Amino acid sequence: MGKNLSVLGYDITTKLLFRNDAQTPLGRVTLAGFIRDSGGVGEPRLLNSYALVYLIDGAGRYCDALGRNQRVQAGDLLVLFPEVAHTYGAEAGEHWSELYCVFDGPAFDMLRERGVLSSERPVLQLQPIERWLPRLEQAMPHAESATLIERLTDIGSFLQIVIAICAVAAETADHAVPNWVAEACRLLGAHPERDLRPEQVAITLGVPYETFRKRFVQHVGVSPARYRSIRRIDAACALLHTPHLTIASVAAHLGYADEFHFSRRFKQITGVTPREFRRRLPG
Repeated sequence: MGKNLSVLGYDITTKLLFRNDAQTPLGRVTLAGFIRDSGGVGEPRLLNSYALVYLIDGAGRYCDALGRNQRVQAGDLLVLFPEVAHTYGAEAGEHWSELYCVFDGPAFDMLRERGVLSSERPVLQLQPIERWLPRLEQAMPHAESATLIERLTDIGSFLQIVIAICAVAAETADHAVPNWVAEACRLLGAHPERDLRPEQVAITLGVPYETFRKRFVQHVGVSPARYRSIRRIDAACALLHTPHLTIASVAAHLGYADEFHFSRRFKQITGVTPREFRRRLPG
């Protein structure tokens, strides 16, 4: 039996909206629902899918293996990524109610590859709640959809709302982030096999290093050195999809001193070892 909650005139009940594993060429939404007074995720969790968690009442904290540790409040949307360990939920004396959905597939992988969905932006502001909450719920697939055409129509609607959310977040970010921060991200993400120190990037951009470091953390959420490490591990994840490459060869290709150092760094960033990451890959 569900529990009722009124949020800005919108009645919320703890309930499952949708569960289905049926695949389409675009992807699928496997699970969606509301949780009132959620217990959150207290221990680091690693998903094999993407997920959205829309905080519709309360406040708490979000942390992940990429180094983010930040307060979140009603109107914030968590975007959870495959292979990025995370925790979230209310802190002492607080509460947390959410709309959640879990999804995967080629269309969403493409959005991630193009930077529309980005693990650099796991917390998005999605206000006002009374506007976005009905839109998100209406975009969820219908359990009665049986044919491929019906499922494709459903996933198309969900894909549109994900793109709309990311567009709103990008527009907000574009107004707030200095141009040199975007260029710093580009430089720090380039040539992962090379030895590149953040101080070199600051010199290239003509920004005093302390200013560079503080403003970078302010806008990106992690230090320049951490960001560089994340981008190198992103490159490692891509290489690990190639079956004939050994872990030692991936480490060497990316300029790590040895396989042990690479594996330790990989686990610090992703929460799993390269062997475990490869074992979990589809097929």
